[in-house]
Amino acid sequence: MNKITHENIQVGEIANGLPLTIPVYRLKGDGTGPRVYIQANMHGAEVQGNAVIYQLLEQLHHSTLASDITLVPYANPIGCNQKSGEFTLGRFDPITGTNWNRMYHSHLSLVDSFVAEHLDSPLTEIKEQFSAALVQATQTLLDRPAHSINTGKRIALNLQRLAHEADIVLDLHTGPISSKHLYCPEYAKASARYFNIPHVLLIPNDFDGALDEACFCPWWALSDAYKKQGRDVPVLVEAFTVELGSQEKIDLTEAKADAVSLLSYLSHKEAVLDSSFKPQTMTRYACMLQDYLTYYAPMGGMVEYTAALGNHIKSGDTIANILRMERYLSEQPLHSITLDQDAIAILHFASASVNQGTELYKFFTNYFEL
Repeated sequence: MNKITHENIQVGEIANGLPLTIPVYRLKGDGTGPRVYIQANMHGAEVQGNAVIYQLLEQLHHSTLASDITLVPYANPIGCNQKSGEFTLGRFDPITGTNWNRMYHSHLSLVDSFVAEHLDSPLTEIKEQFSAALVQATQTLLDRPAHSINTGKRIALNLQRLAHEADIVLDLHTGPISSKHLYCPEYAKASARYFNIPHVLLIPNDFDGALDEACFCPWWALSDAYKKQGRDVPVLVEAFTVELGSQEKIDLTEAKADAVSLLSYLSHKEAVLDSSFKPQTMTRYACMLQDYLTYYAPMGGMVEYTAALGNHIKSGDTIANILRMERYLSEQPLHSITLDQDAIAILHFASASVNQGTELYKFFTNYFEL
């Protein structure tokens, strides 16, 4: 039976002077596998990942581990407590308005000087030294004067420092009302087949502030920089955002299935040994990020969402009905909204009450089998 250790890491202070902390759980492997980092609940309402971490700990407690595994539930202690009545907000920092998952730091500036210094270094040394450089650069940012770092950035940098110690990073999220899908860097698309997730969004090597990008972009850029110098160095880190379904609820049965999905991938990566976790046989569909269509509400009103999530929509199909009762006597109160192309419905807005311009749906378009 594997020992699980726990500590609370301070990521800030709240107004009464008490420390703001996050729980960190660790398991030690035999040291032969890739180091793994898994976090959940960076956005306040996206709570299912905490249940998945619980189910992972239940399984990993009895597994044969090659890898050291770090798990962080409640990654954003402000976000998960940011309530308005019965609803959890926690998607944006209430002080700055910035998305909590867009505050991580890009370390791409480290790449060129590192390659110049380690042009002929062994691959094992490159991996060890560049990982250490990323950790140290993140720590240096945290060591700046306290007055120079806002709350959200301080939380993000503490999490990023932990993530840079790993070779595999899984950031657990949910959508508003959503099907399961995976944000996967293009270079790692073969690995997407080992998750039990039917919809895969392939993303380029562009940094937009998210944790997965903060983790894989420097390594992807490092590989490219070596290639320009005539040396083939693979991308040595994989990082994914795993979208587990809908926000504001946990489902422990579904969380166990999600944990099995993650363990299937980790078994493929030989982080978990002697494992019975295998990927399910399913058709997986992929979409490039530029083909991930955001459909905004063309009018305000009360919405009936009719496009079932995960379903394939044909051009001309009705995706929603919008009710406008204020015009019942003067014009048609019910409006059917159609989509003018084939697509897969991935997620939709959480409320039936929408303003014109609300992000109503997101769709895979120009999708293909993975």
